[in-house]
Amino acid sequence: MIKKVAILGQGSMGSSITQHAAACGYDVILWGRNGEKVAAAVAKIGAAYDKQVGKGKMEADAAEAAKGHITGTSNFDDIADADIVIEAISEDPALKKDYFKKMVATCKADAILATNTSSISITEIATAVDCPERVIGMHFFNPVPLMKLVEIILGEKTAEATYTAVKEFCDGLNKISVKVKDAPGFIVNRVLFAYFLECIHIYEDGIASKEDIDNAIKYGLNHPVPPFQMMDMGGLDTFPHVCESLQTLDSKGAAERFECPESMKELHAAGKFGRKSGEGWYKY
Repeated sequence: MIKKVAILGQGSMGSSITQHAAACGYDVILWGRNGEKVAAAVAKIGAAYDKQVGKGKMEADAAEAAKGHITGTSNFDDIADADIVIEAISEDPALKKDYFKKMVATCKADAILATNTSSISITEIATAVDCPERVIGMHFFNPVPLMKLVEIILGEKTAEATYTAVKEFCDGLNKISVKVKDAPGFIVNRVLFAYFLECIHIYEDGIASKEDIDNAIKYGLNHPVPPFQMMDMGGLDTFPHVCESLQTLDSKGAAERFECPESMKELHAAGKFGRKSGEGWYKY
């Protein structure tokens, strides 16, 4: 049974997973390389709880209890007794593999090794370690406290017992989980990026402005967050990487269908990653 959780990476996803897991009663170790950034992330999570209390959406006692479940650290050895480690670092396959090697060397022998990747092959990540049966994908959606879904992705050698334990963990997090075979984009991003890319093509073809496309989708399809706003919210820094992954699908025309558009490449090259950088498709 999973009781203690370690999260690698104090960025938006790592912090968001930490916030939700602690609120659900799990002891969480939030690790990052920079101790000051980790401390700032923990403080920000505490402020988020306080905000919920102020809105009447969380009891003060529950907020204090959740804060008490979180330990921030920059010492990798502190994750040693975690029952599950969820890696939430950059979408860089080589970097993820390096961290999985460190996880195996540091963690207890029965710890589950999970990745929050949105696009990288679980099977590929698992080649870095000698226990691929313990490796699994847990794709959370941002913001984690509000988004109900977790995609549980099984690599070619993921053990059924690993899946069962993660499924029970997702139940404990009050999440709806779906079981997915390892494939580029899994379920959600495969569908979502086809949608995003078509909206970008409409924009690049000069058919409509991004503002009018957003309004058309918002009020014509009743989507509360339209495409260009959603891309900015999710972050454009990983967009080209997801496109590259989707281009490897064993599907007719995938290489052309999921090619990253020029306008997106230009935003990415300029460091305009959406809300997190202050500018993307829109300015913030």
